[in-house]
Amino acid sequence: MRISTAEFVAIMAMLVATVAISIDGMLPALSIIADELTPLRPNNAQMILSFFVAGMAAGTLIVGPLSDSFGRKPIIYYGASLYIFTSAVCVLSPSLEVILISRFLQGVGASAPRVVAQALVRDFYKGREMARISSFIMIIFALVPAIAPLLGSFVMLAFNWRFIFLMFIAFVAASTMWMAFRIDESVTKEKRIEFNLKQVGLAFKEVLSNQMILTSIITLVFAYGILFIGIFLIQPVFEQIFNRASTFPYWFATIALLASSSSYVNARLVRKLGMRMLTGIAFRAQVCFSAIVFLVYWTGYFEGQFGFFCFLFWMFSIFFQAGLTMGNLTALAMEPVGHIAGTAASLVSAIATIGSVLLAAIVGQFFDGTPAATIAGVALFATLGSVSSHRLKRYDRATEV
Repeated sequence: MRISTAEFVAIMAMLVATVAISIDGMLPALSIIADELTPLRPNNAQMILSFFVAGMAAGTLIVGPLSDSFGRKPIIYYGASLYIFTSAVCVLSPSLEVILISRFLQGVGASAPRVVAQALVRDFYKGREMARISSFIMIIFALVPAIAPLLGSFVMLAFNWRFIFLMFIAFVAASTMWMAFRIDESVTKEKRIEFNLKQVGLAFKEVLSNQMILTSIITLVFAYGILFIGIFLIQPVFEQIFNRASTFPYWFATIALLASSSSYVNARLVRKLGMRMLTGIAFRAQVCFSAIVFLVYWTGYFEGQFGFFCFLFWMFSIFFQAGLTMGNLTALAMEPVGHIAGTAASLVSAIATIGSVLLAAIVGQFFDGTPAATIAGVALFATLGSVSSHRLKRYDRATEV
């Protein structure tokens, strides 16, 4: 690697952040999209988010194995091209149905920089050092969701919500060009694995037959599920419960920026405490926070200034928890399979994303203008994540060296 660690972290963060900006940049537009394209069923506007995530999950199954066979950088180029094309279609699309199909394909394109970036980190680092680098990536990564809703709202004020997709095009073009000029290809010709279904099947079998990897993936499903519930429902709660839709982007930016400190905390502590312990602490803390918020709601105090700031703190805890869990769990899942890093990154990301988005989408459809479904969903997933992360302690800690 011919560039500094700091620049490598910045580039990887930008690639991974393609997903964040594609989701969070749309949040300010959800109510307008609902009024314009699906006024009879406003909850359907959430599909703008879930279809993208579903496409991203589908894409992760193939981009990793392809990057093991053809190199990391070419796969990012193809993914970025598909992303840019489908974003342009979204600008011109006349109906929700066309936008949803385009968003699905946009998610497929976004899966390339997201998954291949994870493989690149594994190509150059391992063990707790990999987790530390992943934490630093998350610090920069967190800045994108912090400003994405603000940028989206500014674009809407200047033009209209469809022009948000032009912002996406500019972001992906910039990050891809930066990567192209500054990152060396890590999978040289002699390291490439022939692409065929048998080889992919054997690699998948190797990943799924490892109990530590499988447990890490299951735990990652719950971690992502909690985050997606927060992302999918934070804007409706702001608008329908607290009547603060106009200030939502500013509060969201504040939450995301403050929560980005979790990645710094994780980077400082992971070498001392280990990935398993930090993950378990984060899940157990979320169980406690969700229980407190439910008590506030059940006793009738989830309203006014007190209820609003209680909700803000709870959202902060969800995003903070993400910084203590997702990077560590991904590192645990990837550590034993460095020789097939691209394929492993695909399978880990695909299962975690598909499982979590299905769970979060189900919870989202139960939203009825109260926070009950959101609180219940997060509390349930945090409890299951706590149980699952506890099981990780039984596996060999030598993988954390």
